[in-house]
Amino acid sequence: MEENYLNYPKHLVAVDCIIFGFDGDNLKILLVQRNFEPKKGEWSLMGGFVDDKESSDQAANRVLNTLTGLENIYLEQLKTYTEIDREPTARIMSISYYALINIQDNIQINEKYSAKWFDLKDHPELIFDHNSMVKDAVLRLRRRATTRPIGFELLPKKFTMKDLQNLYEAIFDEKYDKRNFTSKINALDVLVKTNEKDMSSSKKGSYLYTFDEEKYNKKISEGFMFKI
Repeated sequence: MEENYLNYPKHLVAVDCIIFGFDGDNLKILLVQRNFEPKKGEWSLMGGFVDDKESSDQAANRVLNTLTGLENIYLEQLKTYTEIDREPTARIMSISYYALINIQDNIQINEKYSAKWFDLKDHPELIFDHNSMVKDAVLRLRRRATTRPIGFELLPKKFTMKDLQNLYEAIFDEKYDKRNFTSKINALDVLVKTNEKDMSSSKKGSYLYTFDEEKYNKKISEGFMFKI
């Protein structure tokens, strides 16, 4: 049986990670500047090959940890790209993932990769089919953010209602009425209002909230539908 496999071509399998962040106003994407050919000096997604003894999920987590030093990052498999000529050097199939990172976390960006955060709307042209990967990831992020509370992965543990509104406006690239947005969020009943305030924006200050994941999970088990 093993001899039969020898008659088939062998292809390389890679993972590429679309890493999103949020700076309080804009959705960001973390890119790396290639230090090898082809396309040396150009910007790309962070990626790497899948080793013989790891799954693609394990490879993606390894790639993220190598770049950021973080573990337990929100990570979701997006799509597999298998176009024959997607890379000029070899037949490489890539499994893309998107990740959500709270920029305020103590991220130790590996200087080896010349990584930099860019505004999603104003990032440089990317190599190969990486621009398509980013577009696909944005569409998936928007679908998920509509029906799942994944947006909280991009925020610090404590945030203001304005922070939350800014985030969703950045994700969906549209403006919301403050009163309507607050009413819709409060109706979901998955936030906890703390006694703390953010005093940076006004003398009166804005109350800080936290996402009640335990309550959300309980509501989900009872048939609750999260919808923004």
